[in-house]
Amino acid sequence: MKEIELKMQGDIKRLTNHTFKFDERVKEGWFSAVYFLKTREIVKEFKPNNLVTMQFFQKQHAVLCGTDEVIALIRTFADEPEKLDIHALKDGDKISPFETVLTITGPYQNFGFLEGIIDGILARRTSVATNVYNVAKAAKISGVQKPVIFMGDRDDHYTQQAGDGYAAYIGGASAQATHAMNEWWGKKGIGTMPHALVQLFDGDIVEATRAYHRKFPEDELIVLVDYNNDCITDALKVAREFGETLKAVRVDTSRTMIDQYFVRNPQVLGTFDPRGVNAQLIFALREALDNEGFEHVKIVVSGGFNEKRISEFESENVPVDIYGVGSSLLKIHIGFTGDNVMLDGQHQAKAGRKFRPNPRLEKVD
Repeated sequence: MKEIELKMQGDIKRLTNHTFKFDERVKEGWFSAVYFLKTREIVKEFKPNNLVTMQFFQKQHAVLCGTDEVIALIRTFADEPEKLDIHALKDGDKISPFETVLTITGPYQNFGFLEGIIDGILARRTSVATNVYNVAKAAKISGVQKPVIFMGDRDDHYTQQAGDGYAAYIGGASAQATHAMNEWWGKKGIGTMPHALVQLFDGDIVEATRAYHRKFPEDELIVLVDYNNDCITDALKVAREFGETLKAVRVDTSRTMIDQYFVRNPQVLGTFDPRGVNAQLIFALREALDNEGFEHVKIVVSGGFNEKRISEFESENVPVDIYGVGSSLLKIHIGFTGDNVMLDGQHQAKAGRKFRPNPRLEKVD
């Protein structure tokens, strides 16, 4: 692996210095489309004195992410990178459709083979950042920004966690599930108990919680209460046992299950879907906790949440305090395009493309 330390472009509240790690085979063209490699060889022989400008854009309203990573890539693997003129927007910038986010000017053979890799970095990081931004925005409909925990560790290859975690941070995630997700911005992962812990105590939520609290007394006590598919009963059990020490309960009911609350109270059933984590269950949970004096206990929900579902919860004023979101944040739906648009100082691009200057671009030193 090849490493490069880069002073990040982002605001100081984001990143200061970070060492990116790249596969050294990038230099050999191992990850570049073969036609880029062939073009590089042709240009070296027949057009060695060219000077091109390549610009990058996408087609949606989005939150840009990946520029720092791209700059590190170019500095590491381009030939004579000091001779390249780079202008870029910053990670976290809001961007518009077709807005130029990056330009690179220099001899094509020095950097052109990196085009597809640059597109891929920007596509993934911007998609994740934008997804998180939209979810966080949905979680603020009520006027108060509710925390969004990025829980995407099980939804993609583990090697993607650091970059995805950084993108999620840029998009507005409050916390993340693994240490790797926090690597690029200097924090640690958070989390309390999985279903496996409750299972190992024979489904006894109180005993599982007691063991957790003894082992990690410094943690805020947040208890997963859906293992027995009886969220309200188990939430009250741990609330009565731990009182003020209990900070929150998390509901993660499967979308194929109907909580026992509805089985005991069929009269509350109506036209809504009673499966999974639904609004009526959370209203009932909040009421049950409050009725016994546990107003301080917050409610965390997870399991299949996305922008649309959070918006629905918020528009109905469902008493959720924190959202845990995973797979929906990793949908790659924003694609970037790199185009050569200038040749030796003159406009030259394929039909339908043209040089689009952007006064927001900043020169990268």
